[in-house]
Amino acid sequence: MNSSQWTYAAWTDTELLDALRADEEKAFAEIYKRYCYRLFTVAYRKLNSRQVAEELVQDLFADLWGRRGIIQIQQLESYLFSAIRYRIINYIKSKKIKSGYELYCRLSASDADTDTEKLLAHNDLSEALLDSMRKLPEKSREIFQLSRLEHYTVPEISVRVKLSEKSVEYHLTKSLKLLRSYLRDYLMLVPILFLWLR
Repeated sequence: MNSSQWTYAAWTDTELLDALRADEEKAFAEIYKRYCYRLFTVAYRKLNSRQVAEELVQDLFADLWGRRGIIQIQQLESYLFSAIRYRIINYIKSKKIKSGYELYCRLSASDADTDTEKLLAHNDLSEALLDSMRKLPEKSREIFQLSRLEHYTVPEISVRVKLSEKSVEYHLTKSLKLLRSYLRDYLMLVPILFLWLR
């Protein structure tokens, strides 16, 4: 069929495919004109993104032109709509994989940040506690360490420091009161510290 005798718009899909295989650019332009908007509509409805829909359609037609000499197509319309659905599915899969990876990275970073924050907070608290303990009178500090850090009972401490149990309790009460005062800013942030300083 001589292209000068017919306008491409009147050609069937089969005739356009034959012309496409013969490298006729006008036949390709007619295929594009005939199916571009319909393919775009399918992609846009599925993806709700004009840009992505346009890119997928352009990619499809670029592939069609690039493989025009070897491509095996029986029904042009069926091929094109199957091809765009294939690209839509691939895009969605790749997006999910990317989103999943990004989420994993965000969560990993978040966990790392949280761990770092916890470590810094722990270090700050430890340093503040040590500083506060240094401010305690020597005997009160010793009794506090034996009670809260080494977990001795009042009677055991009494024997170790050679003081009455009543005196031990006095020093312990005094040291706890002073530490609560020194660490008041941390008591709001670290509730368990309040229990430890009871």
